[in-house]
Amino acid sequence: MTPNRVTLNRTVRRFASAAAGALIAGLALGVAPAHGAEHAADLPEFDFSACPTVDELPAGADPGTWRCEVMLATGHLRMGTIDEPITEPMKITFAEGRVNGEFRQVFGEMTAAPIRAGRTPLTLTPQYGGYSDFLSDDTRRGEFDIKFAIGAVHGLLPARPSSRCSVGSDEDAVHLVLKDTEPTRVISTDPLVVTFGAQDVEFAAPRTSGCGPLGRVLDRALGLPSAAGANAFTMDVTVAIRSYP
Repeated sequence: MTPNRVTLNRTVRRFASAAAGALIAGLALGVAPAHGAEHAADLPEFDFSACPTVDELPAGADPGTWRCEVMLATGHLRMGTIDEPITEPMKITFAEGRVNGEFRQVFGEMTAAPIRAGRTPLTLTPQYGGYSDFLSDDTRRGEFDIKFAIGAVHGLLPARPSSRCSVGSDEDAVHLVLKDTEPTRVISTDPLVVTFGAQDVEFAAPRTSGCGPLGRVLDRALGLPSAAGANAFTMDVTVAIRSYP
């Protein structure tokens, strides 16, 4: 987890509904749940243990009006020479609410399994890049900074997700601006679980960083840097939403 997990909007404050939680406002406006959504029997398991605690919410936050969201996402990554499905769900946990009418978020945790980088011995593990803004508006679902820790199947590089060798870094992360591909749909109201699809096909990917003398070799193998428009990150998302007590 990041030491300072309170994320402020870096642009003009938006007062639309929050990205994954946008459906709560939609329900109030009469958006009907999908058939059988009152309680879906085949829901994935959602672990809320990484939710920010009440003490970690911003000063002035009323916990009774805040919620924690656990987002599970599979999809596809095309970046440089990489063109791979994401079959093991990435998990992103965060809290959101308002303080004095202003939308605020507190990031909790991101975990993900390594993605095999094509026919190379390399793996890429998605990690939180230090910034998120899941407040949606008419132009995008949300924004998210991500980096990819580089490991190797055969031990040529550290295979640990904490490795400093990565595509993107906290200073130069891959910045995703996610736009809808599938509208939000309620699949359960008890607990509240929604799904949607989103993607970014316009992001740029930087060179590797923190890889030492192997950096140039890895850049050639991974086709980096990769210009905007040559990459795509597609996500099929399921989100569980739980209020704070």
